[in-house]
Amino acid sequence: MFLFTDKSPIVFQDNLPGEVDVAIIGGGVIGVTTAWFLAKRGRKVLLCDKGRISGEQSSRNWGWVRVNGRDSAETPIAVESLRLWEAFSKELGPDIGFERRGIVELAETDADMAFCERWMEIAKENRLDTKLLTPAEIGGVFPAAKGDWKGALMTPSDGRAEPFTAVPTIARAAHRLGVIIREACAVRCIDVQNGRATGIITEAGAVKAGAVLCAAGAWSNMFLGNLGVDLPQLTVRGAVVRTEPTGSVFEGAAGAKVIFIRRRNDGGYTVASGMTEHLLGPASLRHGPRFLPALKSASELSFAFGADPAQTAFPKQDWSGDEISPFEKTRVLNPAPSAKALRKIRAHLDERIPALRSAQFVESWAGMIDAMPDVVPVMDELADPKGLFIATGFSGHGFGIGPGAGSVMADMIDGRPSRFDLKRFRFTRFSDGSKMEPGPGL
Repeated sequence: MFLFTDKSPIVFQDNLPGEVDVAIIGGGVIGVTTAWFLAKRGRKVLLCDKGRISGEQSSRNWGWVRVNGRDSAETPIAVESLRLWEAFSKELGPDIGFERRGIVELAETDADMAFCERWMEIAKENRLDTKLLTPAEIGGVFPAAKGDWKGALMTPSDGRAEPFTAVPTIARAAHRLGVIIREACAVRCIDVQNGRATGIITEAGAVKAGAVLCAAGAWSNMFLGNLGVDLPQLTVRGAVVRTEPTGSVFEGAAGAKVIFIRRRNDGGYTVASGMTEHLLGPASLRHGPRFLPALKSASELSFAFGADPAQTAFPKQDWSGDEISPFEKTRVLNPAPSAKALRKIRAHLDERIPALRSAQFVESWAGMIDAMPDVVPVMDELADPKGLFIATGFSGHGFGIGPGAGSVMADMIDGRPSRFDLKRFRFTRFSDGSKMEPGPGL
């Protein structure tokens, strides 16, 4: 069993300091890598997680580290992330699990192929080694995939990493650099004075901070809502399985329309279908209309009724720093995969990659993916309160792009000019009349 739960041992339990330069809420890949970069610059950083480092989506994802097919604004940051994953691997060792083994995504319809052809312009702009494959060439690259393919989009320099071990490894390294880390310590709210974030109030006490970063993943909507910040974020549940060690059908990561695989370092495969589920609740009514443009391309999104602890109550629920918060009631969001999703994964795998028909599933899990209406994240500083930064809503892309996003947020917090065009990721796009232009789906 690889999953983190609220029963997993607490690894980091540093004493809370009285004051830090930066307080980070959330111990996923974004929070951890931001802490790493800030500590490298000599900043005093506190990282708090209500549960466990990497306990939620940062350890439950597919493990793809890709540029292939990304939103055009994300692509340069994804390129930087590939470089950083490789650097982490060289510096921190094999537990990062990073290897450049390539990613290929097969096109089954004319619309799929048209997207691949359009995306080649982005590849050229970013000087990538991406190539379009013909149906005949697919047979030489990924012969195990069965289907009537129109072609494929492949980036040989893309990679894969091991979610269960990568982020905890980076966290340990950040800790050695001086980052103060406290697990099982929920941040209840932000201390705001004269329109500026001046610290955090945790269940274990208050800490002053020059800047605060909310990198709380699926919980960001609820946390920020308590401040009166309207973040139109919803969650979708994605199911994942891992197989026993088995023969190789592709050494990198591959998508065959309805099934997605990634070779693991233990010799098995991480497998997922394209199916995601949204659990209908109060936040669905509030934010759902903004997501309508993205739904047109979400062919395998289904809806169900069910409890999602990360959804905000409606009307808005308030709590103060001296009250028990919702984050203390659910330390690690650990949803069960639906039986329907697991059946689909097995059926799609057997149909599309029959060479893996005999590979037994040895573990299954689910994660709640923080999604935005345009399927790209928010990376920004709020105007009110100043000093509060947000990095959330990575819409299933967070693990692969995480180190690049962490470097972006470290620069932003430090007041350094960004090396990237961040206009697409501004928070105000949801209130300034901008049209929602969804990027590639989850």
